Amino acid sequence: MALRDITRVEVLRAIEECDRLGRDAFLRAYGFGEARRLRLSYEGKLYDSKAIVGAAHGHLPGRSALAAEEFSGGVATVGSLLRQLGFAVVDTGAGHDDGERGPALEYSAFEAAIADLRMRSTRQGPALYQPILLLWAVGRARRGDSRLDTWSTTEREVGRLLSQHGARGERPRPDYPAAALHRAGLWDMHDHRGPVPSAHGDNNIARWFATHQPRTGLPLPVYERLRDSASDRARAVGTLLTYFDGVDPQAVRALLVDVGLDEEATHAPAGANGEVPHAVRVAAQYDRLCRSVERDEAARRGRRVPRQSQRPLRSAPAREAVLLRCGGRCENPRCPGQPDDRTDAGQPILEVDHVVEITADGRDHPSQMVALCPNCHAVKTRGSTREAFRAELLRVAARLHQAIRPEPGSGTRAETAPAPGSTSASASTPASTPTSASTPAFPSVTASERGGTAPGA
Repeated sequence: MALRDITRVEVLRAIEECDRLGRDAFLRAYGFGEARRLRLSYEGKLYDSKAIVGAAHGHLPGRSALAAEEFSGGVATVGSLLRQLGFAVVDTGAGHDDGERGPALEYSAFEAAIADLRMRSTRQGPALYQPILLLWAVGRARRGDSRLDTWSTTEREVGRLLSQHGARGERPRPDYPAAALHRAGLWDMHDHRGPVPSAHGDNNIARWFATHQPRTGLPLPVYERLRDSASDRARAVGTLLTYFDGVDPQAVRALLVDVGLDEEATHAPAGANGEVPHAVRVAAQYDRLCRSVERDEAARRGRRVPRQSQRPLRSAPAREAVLLRCGGRCENPRCPGQPDDRTDAGQPILEVDHVVEITADGRDHPSQMVALCPNCHAVKTRGSTREAFRAELLRVAARLHQAIRPEPGSGTRAETAPAPGSTSASASTPASTPTSASTPAFPSVTASERGGTAPGA
């Protein structure tokens, strides 16, 4: 083993492998846990430094990856190596009296990290401890308040915010998010001795903060960027607000006003009820979701989920009969218009649908089946009015079936029926419905019954 043999090339290959597999799969593959202190910052993303170095060793010619127990992941080994190779390393370890913590956190890394915060889940969504603490700090930066403040001030002010604006059972305990963000490299702590505890263990963490009384706040480069750039502030606020999805917009607005960020909330036009700007929230949430997709994309590629299903047998003649009956038109009487395009085989784009599913004791028979265009089929399947729509389609299917194949004794004869789409034998055939020997006759069926656009639709 020789860490000094690792070059920037091997580290970049390990980073690419981590991106391809996804963080969790990468750590499992090499037998590493999450970094407790040092994280490598590269192109706006944070990586577990020791795991990256261990994997990088395996990219050396004739070498294998290093196991976690084979080397130290401390500042003097992994941290020193990565910095010598030109990488930025975020040190989330214990604070020092002189405030030195190694190379500063890149702002791009901060942006990436707040878009992917690890938070406790509740039934309503993620707990809001960390977003509320960060919004408070962004508000301080906007006003030009001191970057670091005493723990007593932080505890009082953020505790009040959590009590008044916590929407998912948050307690007035800013020590939780402060410890969690510090461990993630997003929160500075100074004037204390010994390591900062993890955000677990109710009594231990409360006792540690009460004893050490650290000065805390945003990392210096982050603070300066958020203080000086309105666009960066608005983007950061928008990212943090994505964690408030489902919270009453008026309550979110009240929180933003309370921390002095009401102008950031109106960076994009606000809604009529003063809700959080839609454009800011959508852009930030879209970015967060894309980052999540990209993190796991390589690990999903080529994988398949095995499924076992049992589908009911369906009658091919029944489907063919419905397609024959519809004459190439959607059978919804109020269809707003089916696609003009056709399939590769030149057929109309239609779905033959069982109005009452076979699995729900429906008949696999044309009298309970309709031909629908994709839009009408989607409404029937997923629309909010689908139940009333299904009842109507069931009547339509029965009426269209009866018109062509009447019950014995009804006195209706298909041979003497008018042409499709007309109400009398003398009516002209619509241009959209071709006439040929193969076109069926439809006794007493109006254009609207056959799926033409209803008046006023």
